[in-house]
Amino acid sequence: MLKAELRKKYTQKRKALSTDEAFLLSEKIFKNFIDYFKPVTGEKVHIFIPIEKFREVDTKIFINYFLTRNIRVFVPKIADTKLISVEISKDTKFETNTWGISEPVSDEDSGCLDFDYVITPLLYCDYTGNRVGYGKGFYDGFFEKVSEKSKKTGVNYFNPDENIDDVWEYDIPLDYLVTPTDVLSFFSKGLE
Repeated sequence: MLKAELRKKYTQKRKALSTDEAFLLSEKIFKNFIDYFKPVTGEKVHIFIPIEKFREVDTKIFINYFLTRNIRVFVPKIADTKLISVEISKDTKFETNTWGISEPVSDEDSGCLDFDYVITPLLYCDYTGNRVGYGKGFYDGFFEKVSEKSKKTGVNYFNPDENIDDVWEYDIPLDYLVTPTDVLSFFSKGLE
């Protein structure tokens, strides 16, 4: 199936979830992530802040967990059409941007590229780790810069059920997908 078709299909599937269903599924995704990866103090996690109107996976559960365990947390911010990584703490001040996305007030790029995990938003992921996002290419550009050891991890309410037919040469696949029922590994680098 083509990305545009998958984008439409999974946007509709996500919208069909009630707020309660989305939160319960997010909790299951969070539990699967923690049980599988067992993140520890001092590790570095780049994680998106959910866009509530798009009913994205509620990563605030993850962020709160990480911050209370001294796991370093970095969040994306778009600055001059590029995705930068801002380190946050419990005291970080946030604002809502023109797209309705909560992001840190600070424009200071941490410069960090050696994350342990990059937890990534997506609408769909296929059996080989290829993802369908919102079509802006921010994460493909970001993936090119981060360390090869960073675990590129998608979180999604839905498991793969079909292949993406129009994968481009610049698309960078995920290493893992965490859903409410599974943790799928697409790892092919031999680093696992």
